[in-house]
Amino acid sequence: MQDESIFDELNEECGVFAIVGHPDAAQFTYYGLHALQHRGQESAGIVATDGKQFSFHRGMGLVTEVFNQENIKKFKGHVAIGHVRYSTAGGTGLANAQPLVFNYAKGELAIASNGNLVNAEQLRKELEETGSIFQTTTDTEVFAHLIARSNAPSIEEAVKEALNRVVGAYALLILTNNQLIVATDPHQLRPLSLGMLSDAYIFSSETCAFDLIGAEMVRDIQPGELLVIDQDGLRTSYYSKPKERAICSFEYVYFARPDSDIGGVNVHAARKRMGRQLAVEAPVEADVVTGVPDSSTSAAIGFAEATGIPYELGLIKNRYVGRTFIQPSQELREQGVKMKLSAVRGVVEGKRVVMVDDSIVRGTTSRRIVGLLKEAGATEVHVRISSPPVTHSCFYGIDTPERQQLIASTRSVEEIRQEIGADSLAFISAEGMVEAIGSSHIGKNQGHCLACFTGDYPTKIKGGMVLEGKR
Repeated sequence: MQDESIFDELNEECGVFAIVGHPDAAQFTYYGLHALQHRGQESAGIVATDGKQFSFHRGMGLVTEVFNQENIKKFKGHVAIGHVRYSTAGGTGLANAQPLVFNYAKGELAIASNGNLVNAEQLRKELEETGSIFQTTTDTEVFAHLIARSNAPSIEEAVKEALNRVVGAYALLILTNNQLIVATDPHQLRPLSLGMLSDAYIFSSETCAFDLIGAEMVRDIQPGELLVIDQDGLRTSYYSKPKERAICSFEYVYFARPDSDIGGVNVHAARKRMGRQLAVEAPVEADVVTGVPDSSTSAAIGFAEATGIPYELGLIKNRYVGRTFIQPSQELREQGVKMKLSAVRGVVEGKRVVMVDDSIVRGTTSRRIVGLLKEAGATEVHVRISSPPVTHSCFYGIDTPERQQLIASTRSVEEIRQEIGADSLAFISAEGMVEAIGSSHIGKNQGHCLACFTGDYPTKIKGGMVLEGKR
């Protein structure tokens, strides 16, 4: 796997995709996962059913590495679910690749989830003390044990019981041989949308997967909603009273593809508005604006449009870094960003450059990129960040370091500026970011989670851990 310590980035845990009622369900799931590849590059998997038995395949690596024409042909059935993973909770390894598949007293069960259960350790301990044996270290397996141990009269009721015991963020797919059950957490922290392809139902972490397969977006799955699709069609209910919507704001800042719509808002348009707002809040005299590719390109364009400073490709991404089995030396580690980015000397030499980026985590990558631009002849580098300072860790499925490793948790903006070697540094305000996202939702933060910026978590926090609140 790629050594992520070289690149100071936040990582999403995973992406999920499902299709019900299509003869080529597995093939379309493959394409859907390909569209969601940016959400996880560690492993991929697909489970399909023909109504009698499962066929499945999982593997380590990218979707195109895990699946080929031969193993795709082995899938049978009109229903399939798929998953791409980047691990935050649980370790790396094939055992943790999803969808997880189980045999229990009532039949076969496959589960795929995007997110993180913050009370998973507590539940796992309780389950193990009463005889459960876990095969993986993922939070997702907790769902399976809760369902299998339930005395509820139906799988649907067992799932509702399980969901009312877990706390955290999840977009969840549960497949049996005759049902697909879909649910989101009561705060809708992780995105999930419903689409249609002719008469087939499609579910995806992002709408960009709908576009790839020619499906039509129908709507977002609502907080605390549970949908069941079986031989009688689709029915929907709520397993929990919906709580204050809190979609992860980093979906707009960094994670989601720019051609996706999250919460009814196009991601590219939201990022452009963030750039424009950043220009209003932190203008600067400069000769050229450039974005750190790819997630910051839209914000950089917005900043340039608002200021009238020309936008240029001052940084070029090496798209073939990908995964490597070569462990970098310490010397290469210190200059690791050069493997991924190159400064365009002809654009930045002799210029005052505005470098727009989406976030600063530890600060190491920002320092290296500023150094790249100055090595290429930039006379000044002014850093503008299209999200507020990341001061708190995420408990909901984003791979953030321990809080003390977050540079903004212990340093002022001026101290960060000195640390990264920029001539000036400014972050967008939390209020400005929320306004720029442009959601029409009426509620706290217009329905977005800002916990990593403000420390105000949607669920209760005590001693650095999220506790189960009342449902």
